[in-house]
Amino acid sequence: MWIDSHCHLDAPEFDADREAVVARARAAGVDQIVIPAVGAFDFEAARELAHAHGYAYALGIHPLYVMGAQEQDLALLAALLEQHRDDPRLVAIGEIGLDFFVPGLDAARQDFFYTEQLKLARRLALPVILHVRKSADQLLRGLRRIAVPGGIAHAFNGSAQQAQSFVELGFRLGFGGTLTFDRSLQIRRLAAQLPESALVLETDAPDIPPHWLYRTAEERATGLASARNEPAELPRIAESLAALRGWTLEQTAAITSANVRAALSRLQRLP
Repeated sequence: MWIDSHCHLDAPEFDADREAVVARARAAGVDQIVIPAVGAFDFEAARELAHAHGYAYALGIHPLYVMGAQEQDLALLAALLEQHRDDPRLVAIGEIGLDFFVPGLDAARQDFFYTEQLKLARRLALPVILHVRKSADQLLRGLRRIAVPGGIAHAFNGSAQQAQSFVELGFRLGFGGTLTFDRSLQIRRLAAQLPESALVLETDAPDIPPHWLYRTAEERATGLASARNEPAELPRIAESLAALRGWTLEQTAAITSANVRAALSRLQRLP
């Protein structure tokens, strides 16, 4: 069984054919998907989709959405986490973090929302799913200040030293479509050299397409070429990890799925 540890199944890109996307994922052997919310506007959607399809979900406010978020969104998040704290499908707080790649984002506001959500994770003993983009050191600083029960550093693209620091704090590192590009030298090097217990697989669908789905901006602008990723691509993405590690696909599925369950321990309570 494959686990897609990060898929935005509630995204509008799936509105036209969401049931078909789920069917293709199951046909490909992807039997479990973690659906992280990105803001108050999709808290309920993430939860409802997880329950409708037997998947798991996380609730959190993404750094790219904090500019439009209000402090009452944090109060709503806290209330929902308390309300659903016994729901085994609620496996983490996420997607949260910091993004210093996208221009124009308020760093102080990002840090405020990140810190407050770490406090919730600590209080409720929940792991976190982290958005890491040009922000690994700052995220680590927050985690050392506010200890949480580990989690997943999603779409990891940092240094070996930063990777080791996340691992020492109880985190697994997410690898997806970027792994399939030969030019992704640092990511492929990390995937090959990190302890096997640190690796989880993800699609981040509909984003981060693997190389066979990638389209240039010019191609996408025509409206005729889509670069939409989906969870059914996970086993083929896994072939890149298997090749780098010298594993069979069966080994890759077993190792990475066990790592997701270790990172998000409530998954162990799901069938």
